[in-house]
Formats: sequence, structure tokens, C-alpha cells
Amino acid sequence: MAATARKAITSFEGIAARAVRTVGCAYRGIAREAADVVVIGAGVVGIAVARELASKGREVLVVEAASTFGTGTSSRNSEVIHAGIYYPSTSLKANLCLRGKELLYKYCSDREIAHKKVGKLIVATSEGEIPKLERLLKCGNNNGVDDLRIMDGFQAMQIEPELQCVKALLSPSSGIIDSHSLMLSLVGEAESDRTTFSYNTTVIGGHVEDDFLHLHIYDSDSLHNVTINAELLPQFVLSTRLVINSAGLSAIPLAKRFPVMNKEISCYYARGCYFTLTKTKVPPFSHLIYPIPEDGGLGVHVTLDLNDLVKFGPDVEWIDGVDDLSCFSDRFDYSVKLDQSKKFYPEIRKYFPNLKDGSLEPGYSGIRPKLSGPGKPLADFVIQIPGSSFWAWSFAVMYLEHSMCFFPFRIDFSFSSDCAGRIL
Repeated sequence: MAATARKAITSFEGIAARAVRTVGCAYRGIAREAADVVVIGAGVVGIAVARELASKGREVLVVEAASTFGTGTSSRNSEVIHAGIYYPSTSLKANLCLRGKELLYKYCSDREIAHKKVGKLIVATSEGEIPKLERLLKCGNNNGVDDLRIMDGFQAMQIEPELQCVKALLSPSSGIIDSHSLMLSLVGEAESDRTTFSYNTTVIGGHVEDDFLHLHIYDSDSLHNVTINAELLPQFVLSTRLVINSAGLSAIPLAKRFPVMNKEISCYYARGCYFTLTKTKVPPFSHLIYPIPEDGGLGVHVTLDLNDLVKFGPDVEWIDGVDDLSCFSDRFDYSVKLDQSKKFYPEIRKYFPNLKDGSLEPGYSGIRPKLSGPGKPLADFVIQIPGSSFWAWSFAVMYLEHSMCFFPFRIDFSFSSDCAGRIL
């Protein structure tokens, strides 16, 4: 880690020396360095933020706990480009989703990144679900999604013969993307603007002192050997004036280890499994097929990838008792067992009645960090400005399209004055 950090501070040495001198007595015997800007997390959000900052001339260091970029929530999702239908019209999620969708399609087209605007059908499979479908139409229209269309069941089943529904909402601008290729492109552009990536580097906390943010660093490989109740002391201290926390699963546990942050915000974790469709040569659907949203998610839906693989998921399994160390070192259980498919079949057959027994095989799973728990209303992104610091909770179901505009959306604000002691 130390050698990587030094590469990022070649033009920052005057401030670096002052930053190192400010580190408190409790950390005097610990190795330390400084950097201009530190991005925590090399998922799609962190990479996009790093690329944006580097393009503005900042010296950016990205620290990532895993061995490479994009191994967490950024690679364990449906790879869908959403249209902006589900969120309240005044929310950041709605505004950023709508803008991010257009930016993402343009970015992929300009750089020939694999993607496809396949469209989505949100389906009502009973008369009782029709009012919910109509509310989604109204919400989408209020958000500025102007291409939505309600279809009668027979119309939807004409374009998707394997589908069964009484009514559907067509979203032509929804699509799919190769998320790894997207992240690879963003990393390449960030590195071209002198961004440095330091992998196997976990931020376990930090403190604020003399207008500097001092990040407490731990080697990821060593962290795997630490027991849950052990006291965590940093192996390395990294000082900076601007931090962007895009740490995904550990974003809130990490934030709470900074004294200036609001400790009352809670984080909830939901595990979701995907199953793949087998025993078929031709995909049964050409559109994404989504049921009416459920508590904690969008329901077990049909997702297509660019290789015509059909996936169903995710379900929602709330995880209790998650400790900080499990988040920092990603000690979650990602296994998908075949017997879990038993609860998938009846949900899928509500809109795909011809699904054959034995045609689902375990795919993969992901963990979704959320700001709202079971039975609670959907939470928006939260912005905190504690004193002179600035913090954006840039996650909680952050979809791929949000990554392209979340940081540019705030950039005029966050750089409107001196960035001393800012946490973003």
C-alpha cells in the first residue's frame, strides 16, 4: 500500500508533509502518507467518481479492499439500465436515474461498450395488481419518463407469446449492459488521467484533525485473519483533504467510525439469489419481464444478458446481525443452493406458466445495502453536511445508471470552495 500511495502524491508533497505532521500521538508509530483525493471503493460508482475527478486535474488515489475492481455489488446485479419509473419524482434517485440513463447510453455508444435497449414489461398478473401498475405509470410520467405505455394483456402477450398477464406497462428505454466492460473502460480512462488504484487495501475507520481526514488502513489479506471481537488498529494512516466513500457494503459501517458523522443512520442488508434458465435453445422472452415490486426489491424478474442467457431473480432475504468486520472483509455467504429454487418456481409461473420443472440452475447471489429495512418505505439517497465536511451516501441500491451522474450532479457544489476536510 505505501508504495502505491507514494505514486499518488508526487505533486502533493508540500501539503502531504503538513498532513503527516498533524496525525495524532496515538498513531505516531504507524507508517503514514498523504494524497490529494482518496476514493474508497473501486466499484462502478467509485471508478466513475475517480474518472471525473481525475479529468478535472485532481491527483486521485482509489483504495479497494478486494484484489481488483468491481467484485462486489457492481458485479452481482441484473446488469439492467433502468428507466426511472419506481422512485418518487422529487427524489435524487429519480432525477439521477433519468439523467444517468441517457449519459450511460451515450457513453456506451461512443466507446462501443456492449449494451442493448431491449425494453421492459412490468406485468400485472391479477386484476388486483392493475391499480399498482397504474401508479407506476403515473410515477414514471411524473419523473419525466415520456415513452411509457399501458398495454392490455393480449397486446403484451402478442409481443411475448410465453407471457401471461392481464395488463402490462411497456418501458422501451430500459436496457442491458456488459457491466465489466463498462468498468474496464472507466478504469482505463481514470488511469489515463493519472489515477492510481491500490487493491487489497481496506479502510477500517479514520479521524479528522487539523482540516485533514486521516484514513486508517489495513491490509486486506491480514484482515481475513482477524477475529470479530478483536480491536482493529491501523497498519497505515493515509491523510487527505477530500474523501469519497463509495465502499458499497461497508459504506455506512465505515462512516460511523468517523466522529463527525451521524451515527443514527441505519443500514440493512438484503441477500438476493439468481437462477439461470436451462434446457432451452431459444430465450422465451425478448424483453425484460418484471412483476409488481415487492417489499425490499423489484420482484423475481426475467433478465437477459448479451449472450442470451436468461436469469431469474433476485429474491429478498434480509440478513440480521451484520458486524463491521464482515462488511470490511466481505465475509458474506454468496452460495446459491438448488433447493432455494423451490420458492422461485411459483413466483415465476405467475407470468411464465410454461416454465418446466428442473429448468432452473443456481446462478449467483448478491448483497444489497439499503437505508430502509423490511416493511419500510423506500429511502432516498441521503446527503450529510456535518460541520465543514460533506458526505454523500452514494449507495443504497445504486444502479449502474446512477454511477454516471451521481458525482457530476454534485460536483459544482463540492468544489465551490476550498475542499479542506471534506468527506464526500
